[in-house]
Amino acid sequence: MSEGIPESRPTKEGNRGDSDQVKTPVRWGIIGCGNVTEVKSGPALQMAEGSELVAVMRRDAALAADYARRHEVPHWYTDADALIEDPRVNAVYVATPPSSHKEYTMKAAKAGKPVYVEKPMAVTPDAAREMVEFCEHHGVPLFVAYYRRALPRFLHVKELLDSGRIGTPRAVTTQLWQPPRPAGSDGWRVDPEVAGGGYFMDLASHTLDFLDYLLGPVAEVAGHAHNQTGLYSAEDVTSASFRYASGVLGSGVWSFAAGTRRDVTELVGSAGSIRFSSFTTEPIELETEEGVEQFAFENPTHIQQPLIQTIVDELRGLGAGPSTGRSALRTSQVLDAVLKAYYHRGA
Repeated sequence: MSEGIPESRPTKEGNRGDSDQVKTPVRWGIIGCGNVTEVKSGPALQMAEGSELVAVMRRDAALAADYARRHEVPHWYTDADALIEDPRVNAVYVATPPSSHKEYTMKAAKAGKPVYVEKPMAVTPDAAREMVEFCEHHGVPLFVAYYRRALPRFLHVKELLDSGRIGTPRAVTTQLWQPPRPAGSDGWRVDPEVAGGGYFMDLASHTLDFLDYLLGPVAEVAGHAHNQTGLYSAEDVTSASFRYASGVLGSGVWSFAAGTRRDVTELVGSAGSIRFSSFTTEPIELETEEGVEQFAFENPTHIQQPLIQTIVDELRGLGAGPSTGRSALRTSQVLDAVLKAYYHRGA
């Protein structure tokens, strides 16, 4: 079995030192170099300290070659197995739609190579659990692209909460409303066989995962999902209520059939509240008896870079990544609990 970067292990002290692991760069291969990798993640794999992007794979040879040329990646493939088996690749980023995450994650883990997989982690929590357990069995780290866990603006929300500025957390509400998207523009994101659901899976997963980071695991969840527009088979409106193990209560409504736009999550505490957006750069608002304070942050150009840096650091023995297979599995379980009645899943 392997741990971290296959060529070496961290020093006992876990510091930078001169260990082989620290000297070894993380040499990434991407499976599925589609739109998400163009700006959000692909360049970040090249720009993170101690990280290199050495190979990409796409089934269409012309598109794979074009991506490699534009991003100055030295090697490209049309076969995922060939990329995984390339000895120049010592970590694999799976950026395909969710239905193939499990297959490629297991292949990479079997080859002893750490895996970074896009979100949502898998189509079902059972598949997500299999991914986690398979990687643990093979001693391979598994990370998931819930990058808000490392973005400065979201870390400031966590800092405000942890510092006690709003007292003891009591409740959280979240709302994401968007108008229906034009027919034909939805693609796999509203194909439940590929995505596990609709935009709730794709977008709400970010907020729910970040709330897990802030408040800890959900102990109970109940939800309802419906299709109100008939534009596709997936749900287009969802509501849910939560009880966190910490005692915080929560609720949310996600509508992709609305006439207006809204994106706000509010954390209510015994001494104030924090409001923030999941998908815009509206200022964070802190409200206490002293008044309202605002905190403005711009996101980095390559939005996954802060999270990728934490992953690279962990693989080189320099730290720990905050978004793991285990934490993402909890988010998968919450998403499924909300949608299971709509899709007639399980009991």
